[in-house]
Amino acid sequence: MKMRTMKPAESRMAAIGLLLLVLVLAYFLLLHWWFVAPLRDIDSQMDDLRDTQSRYAAAIAEKPQLLKRIAELGHAQTDSSTFLTEADPNAASASLMQRVVDDAAAHSQEGSCEVSQKMPVNNPGSSSNDPYQKVVVSISLHCDMQPLMGLLYTLEKGKPYLFVQDFSVYRNPLVNTQKNVAPLEVQFTLAGYVHASGAPAGASANAAGATTQTPGGDDE
Repeated sequence: MKMRTMKPAESRMAAIGLLLLVLVLAYFLLLHWWFVAPLRDIDSQMDDLRDTQSRYAAAIAEKPQLLKRIAELGHAQTDSSTFLTEADPNAASASLMQRVVDDAAAHSQEGSCEVSQKMPVNNPGSSSNDPYQKVVVSISLHCDMQPLMGLLYTLEKGKPYLFVQDFSVYRNPLVNTQKNVAPLEVQFTLAGYVHASGAPAGASANAAGATTQTPGGDDE
């Protein structure tokens, strides 16, 4: 089969096409992978470094405000009014139980409310090396609804900070009263924290002399 001879114009177009192909291959083989690609990678890394530097600069600029905020938080944590005033957890337990008795009596004008039992509760999760030691007491009450609400509000909203936990309440249908409405039987644990800086080693939240229930609500 006789091959057709290319016209001069077609020969020029083919030569130009081959030249472009050779130039493209030469660019990728000799320039792009050896020079252009590494430079683009370096440029991308520099952009990342600029972003990182700007973030660190912003953080450094905020350092005075952050230090001030940390100092304020530290002052709030060491504020003596937020902790039980006693250094010894045993004394703190006794004071905490007496506070419940006093607060219940303060709300007696709103209805009947008396402490029937109070005792300290061991806190096995605490350690003498902890900066703050948790003090927990168990409280039982015979209380009407209105003084109970006032008592709980007084305990949880004041200072030092106290926390009502393990709360349970029920009405004993066997108890007869002049109002024909039995008082609520209430049980809960009340917790507070002692700043342990002055507490003796090995101190626990277990107060000396466990209390027992008496008909009049006083402990012996």
